[in-house]
Amino acid sequence: MRKIGLVVLALVLFLSPTAYLSGVAVLAVAALGSDGACGPSVGEVPDSLAVTTADGVHLTLDRMQLSRAATIVTIGGQTKGVGRDGVRIALMAALTESSLRMLANTGAYPESARFPNDGDGGDHDSLGLFQMRPSTGWGTVPQLMETTYQARAFFGGPHGPNRGSPRGLLDIPGWRSMSPGAAAQAVEVSAFPDRYARYAPVADAILEALTSQSKASKAPAVTQTARVIFPLPATTWTKSSGYGSRTDPVTHIDTIHSGTDYAAPLGTPILAIADGRVVFAGAVSSGYAHLVLIEHTVAGRRVFSGYAHMYAEGIHVREGDVVVAGQHIADVGADGKATGPHLHFEIRHDGTYASAIDPAPWLADHGAVDLIEPLTSSGQRC
Repeated sequence: MRKIGLVVLALVLFLSPTAYLSGVAVLAVAALGSDGACGPSVGEVPDSLAVTTADGVHLTLDRMQLSRAATIVTIGGQTKGVGRDGVRIALMAALTESSLRMLANTGAYPESARFPNDGDGGDHDSLGLFQMRPSTGWGTVPQLMETTYQARAFFGGPHGPNRGSPRGLLDIPGWRSMSPGAAAQAVEVSAFPDRYARYAPVADAILEALTSQSKASKAPAVTQTARVIFPLPATTWTKSSGYGSRTDPVTHIDTIHSGTDYAAPLGTPILAIADGRVVFAGAVSSGYAHLVLIEHTVAGRRVFSGYAHMYAEGIHVREGDVVVAGQHIADVGADGKATGPHLHFEIRHDGTYASAIDPAPWLADHGAVDLIEPLTSSGQRC
């Protein structure tokens, strides 16, 4: 059961200068407690971690590997039925299969190198953290080159992308009664079934390092995101208004437009641009009508992304939710001061009260990736 604390937040969030002068909305915002997810939640990701395998080999994991681990922990924490035991098994599997690296495979799939990766592997036609194979039904090359997709596929279950075939951890009957190594093998079906147990103490050390800090805080820290996603699916949008000075299309008054507008059909999925935590989702007393605000850590810097003009029923997250890059968080609407359905998108550095910056070059500078299909949440809230 999530522990909820109330925080009073003065929302000057993403308002235009005209809306700001009309007043400040003060809202009660729920903060997600450290045990607010179905499983463990992630605190700060360290730069490195010294670990020892069960057979006494000393290793040092770097920040990239620990960031991949943090994504696995986050997805497991969002997925009902996984818990800390399931996350531990997933970490053991990814350590064994890829050393916590998102591996391309240019021998089998030259196009895999075009996706963000941590190196090139070469085991049959396997890809990614868990070395999943397109030929055995785990997914397409673009899907399997996404950390979040691979983690969701490994956990499986009724809301997993593979729908039980191949089987994820939650699709294995009695997995909790198995040894962790055997449970990992039941998913991976490796030719070397005994190797997973070697990484049990390493998985324990990772879990302790990533989650111990969050236990002491009322809200889990926002981990460094692995990548940035464009906020609408590819081919669904048209840029309708840029950032900066313009004549307001409703009031016809010269003003400053604090974001970028992307016209799209009603109901088009709006995507979280990066891993992060929802700090506001609801109505605001401004022309935006409804707003979702997400905190991220991008390239070591605190960043807030804002999404506006959705209808109330078109918001699919709530305050305190941990989201992943590309997750479907809302639907395009036309609520508030809008001449048609569109997403008003903003970026602010460092704080919700900071001045907005031009989001279009920010997305380009951070290599925003176009997704064809959004990532769905687990469908569960705990």
